[in-house]
Amino acid sequence: MDYLQINGGNKLSGEVKISGAKNAALPLLASTILAKDSITIKNVPNVRDINTLLKLFSNLGSEFVFNNDEVNIDSSCISSTMANYDIVKTMRASILTLGPLLSAFGHCEVSLPGGCAIGQRPIDLHLKALELMGADIDIKQGYVIARAPKGLKGATIVFDKITVTGSENIIMAAALAKGTTRIVNVAKEPEVVQLCEVLNNAGVNIEGIGSDEIVIEGTCRQKLDMKDFSVISDRIEAGTYLCAGAITNSKITLKNIIPEHLEAIMTKLEEMGFSFETKDNSTTLLPAKHIRPSEIITTEYPGFPTDMQAQFMALMTQAEGVSIVEERLFENRFMHVSELQRMGASIMLRGNSATIQGKIKLYGADVMATDLRASSALVLAGLVAEGITKVHRIYHLDRGYEKLEEKLKKLGVDIKRLSE
Repeated sequence: MDYLQINGGNKLSGEVKISGAKNAALPLLASTILAKDSITIKNVPNVRDINTLLKLFSNLGSEFVFNNDEVNIDSSCISSTMANYDIVKTMRASILTLGPLLSAFGHCEVSLPGGCAIGQRPIDLHLKALELMGADIDIKQGYVIARAPKGLKGATIVFDKITVTGSENIIMAAALAKGTTRIVNVAKEPEVVQLCEVLNNAGVNIEGIGSDEIVIEGTCRQKLDMKDFSVISDRIEAGTYLCAGAITNSKITLKNIIPEHLEAIMTKLEEMGFSFETKDNSTTLLPAKHIRPSEIITTEYPGFPTDMQAQFMALMTQAEGVSIVEERLFENRFMHVSELQRMGASIMLRGNSATIQGKIKLYGADVMATDLRASSALVLAGLVAEGITKVHRIYHLDRGYEKLEEKLKKLGVDIKRLSE
């Protein structure tokens, strides 16, 4: 099993190119189930989650070629509508095949999902919405068995709470449904917006894109004429590298970003004393005279993303004073705290709130990654820790960060991938 070894204490410099967004690419790949021909998707990150989904597509009968950052995929030859447990258990996003498979074929069997252990992320909202659209749903032996032999029909869906994958699943289901679907309290994340834009460009009439209420006119099971497109850049990867520059108080430049997607992250860094030089699709982080403490409350987009909470907590250990993090979305997303404490961090937990005392000297240690974003927080802490930090179980990192150690090396980090 691989681990990362980091020798901390170096200032960073240079530039890094941000990859395509994993969380955008996954639903976009799933949407190809609705396409009548092959399409090419560019700027696809070569990370484990993408390869896992492509393996699932291969099992379904799709044909694809993944070369560099381009995937050419033909899902018109799908011969199976069963997403089996062996693949789905490793990645929750596999549930994104449920909506398009059911909409396109009228039946499917999808294993209940796995993925990061960051708390309860039930799919009941997905299933209730599909039932409102006319689907018969059973759960047997760990599988969601869904049937709509005459196709799905338009309905009004009001989500009790904002759900990103739920929104994406129902948007794809509604694309081939008969009639009009109105979705209220839909997620507004950039990844959801791009999915809507791609489907809209393929002939599905979608009104209200980017708002919390959208209206979709389905095609009555007519497959879509999807055009080639590029995946948006990864705002969470970009935020992670900004935190790498911030925690070492270094000047670094990020290329291939969408600045408006980073507004919540960059605003928080500015509050902490950093500044930016931004133009077009790049930004340069400028060091702070003093790293000020901050307060973060995670919420849905356009608020502060839960996927950046762990990285900012690592950064807050180097702020001059007391910082507070309140996690409102996932109840188990403080699992990185005990590992940061092993490195010397002073963090007190109370319910869904963490109080971080800075500035604290961190020391290299053996630490264990527990989920994708917690893993990156431990890497960030290792950048400023005295001595050697070894981050174990980095298969979590490989799920969502493309060429992490290669990009960090280009910025001046002393980092190696080793096997144990």
